[in-house]
Amino acid sequence: MGKIVVSNLGKAYKRYPSKWSRLAEWLIPFSGQRHELNWVLSDLNFSVKPGEALGIIGINGAGKSTLLKMIAGTSQPSTGSVAISGHVAALLELGIGFHPDFTGRQNAYMAGQLLGFSVDEITALMPEIESFAEIGEYLDQAVRFYSSGMQMRLAFSVATVKRPDVLIIDEALSVGDAYFQHKCFDRIREFRELGTTLLMVSHDKLAIQSICDRAILLNKGQIAIEGEPEVVMDYYNALLADRESEHVRQELSHQDPSKPNKVKTISGSGEALIQDVGLFANDGNRIEVVQVGQALQLHVKVKCIQAIDALVLGYLFKDRLGMPVFGTNTFHLGRQLSDLKAGEVIEFSFQFMANFGPGTYSLALSLHASDNHIAKNYEWRDHALVFTVINQQEHFEGVAWLPSTVEIKR
Repeated sequence: MGKIVVSNLGKAYKRYPSKWSRLAEWLIPFSGQRHELNWVLSDLNFSVKPGEALGIIGINGAGKSTLLKMIAGTSQPSTGSVAISGHVAALLELGIGFHPDFTGRQNAYMAGQLLGFSVDEITALMPEIESFAEIGEYLDQAVRFYSSGMQMRLAFSVATVKRPDVLIIDEALSVGDAYFQHKCFDRIREFRELGTTLLMVSHDKLAIQSICDRAILLNKGQIAIEGEPEVVMDYYNALLADRESEHVRQELSHQDPSKPNKVKTISGSGEALIQDVGLFANDGNRIEVVQVGQALQLHVKVKCIQAIDALVLGYLFKDRLGMPVFGTNTFHLGRQLSDLKAGEVIEFSFQFMANFGPGTYSLALSLHASDNHIAKNYEWRDHALVFTVINQQEHFEGVAWLPSTVEIKR
């Protein structure tokens, strides 16, 4: 069983003011240090238990790929250590280790030997590699003729042809087509059920939340937050909008009785704030329990703390696992507001049918200036409310109720 322990891990690169400084340091070893250390990662401590799946997220340049390279052993740390047990398979930078002038089959042999397989083992496994990659006659053509998606197909097929104790995956899967991505994630889930430890870097919120048990957010080379994938992804989403010294905070939500310590994330510049939010039946009563297919109204009251040029309200329903179910905003609905005064109060009312499957759902709200919250985020509020959908008459499975009719001809 694979286990990973990262202790006081750090990575620094030497930064020279000029190429002559580098040369002088090499040629005159006792003339003093001529470089500065640029710390990409510093003082990282975490562990991954056997059979656990850990997601690592962060903006570009946060140090995610560097961390994976040190864990996989392709790069050495400047400080600290990584202890890892079991057979490791790593899919890092796309096509790493592939020689462009060799065929895919030849590269598969080389990559397999780097993973610890003998030539005879690779020969025995080659039909399975070929079958999973599905690149046909290209397997015997030079890799320089491959698209990035074909390289990923071959690399993933070789790395996962036998179940490893530890599987490490960087962003490489993002270049594949939708069909092959589904194949990859099916194999990853299969390995997880059999006890493989997974370490995955991805910007894909759905992938992190559906596969991982925990997540870590890297920011400026350090661990900013660690916890449940939904909580970490909510924090990351808020951090993406932090462009003008906005505040990001997390607090406990007491709205969901099944998770009394659920954490909700609130962020934004505060130029406009959500004052009240409620879910109402058509008779005007505020409700928390909803029937499948019931007509609903979502009321949101917003106050402008400062004068702002534009205001958009967005909402997003999520299921109990934090997976998005449906979301939209007033920009896409053609109702963007402009030239709002300080102190002005706006009341929004959305009408829709509760075409949800039975279960518990949460609502996230956002106030921003354009079609999304990235450029100008006034307030983002996760778990603004939580409600339960019950089913007393419809017969179906899933998170969405899609009433349908059928026509049969014989």
